[in-house]
Amino acid sequence: MIVDSLAALEAIYDAPLAPASTAKVAASITPAYAALIAASPFAVLATSGPEGLDCSPRGDRPGFVQVADPRTLILPDRRGNNRIDSLRNIVRDPRVGLLFLIPGSGTTLRVNGTALISADPDLLASFRVDGHAPRTAVVITVAEVYFQCARAIIRAGLWDAEARVDPATLPTPGAILAALTAGAVGGARYDAEWPERAAKTMW
Repeated sequence: MIVDSLAALEAIYDAPLAPASTAKVAASITPAYAALIAASPFAVLATSGPEGLDCSPRGDRPGFVQVADPRTLILPDRRGNNRIDSLRNIVRDPRVGLLFLIPGSGTTLRVNGTALISADPDLLASFRVDGHAPRTAVVITVAEVYFQCARAIIRAGLWDAEARVDPATLPTPGAILAALTAGAVGGARYDAEWPERAAKTMW
């Protein structure tokens, strides 16, 4: 059976909402929510554009997303693959979502709002790491923010040591590229050179 209407969907999920499900939602960054953001070294940025949706991992030192004021977050755009998919989307559709994760904690934090891209030199200079400033920063106006309970993290065993996967059992980036390009790109040399290349271009 395909669920193709709100009425059909709501009939399946007909249990009343627990008070916490709505009480946790805030229209601005509260002190408690600011503390979670300050502790997080990793977030996922969701954007939307004419080509569809995009979800991009963002990681840095804890607190890398700055709380400029209770309604404003600033996310530096660190060096990456230069595809700029998220930034292209924001230029054309400002709606964004952020999901913050904190290693060791089951609590995640969700932020929805709108964004713009800033290339202000003074702003970018405030995000310098090892002498390197980002080329742009994503300035997010917060519409709503709320925590997510720990069920997903617990079910996944995300922070459990015994749940860690041995990387040697997985396809490497070099192997994936080689398979996609009939060996023209990637391969064992790509994998061997990547750690040094990444270390030189981290910031």
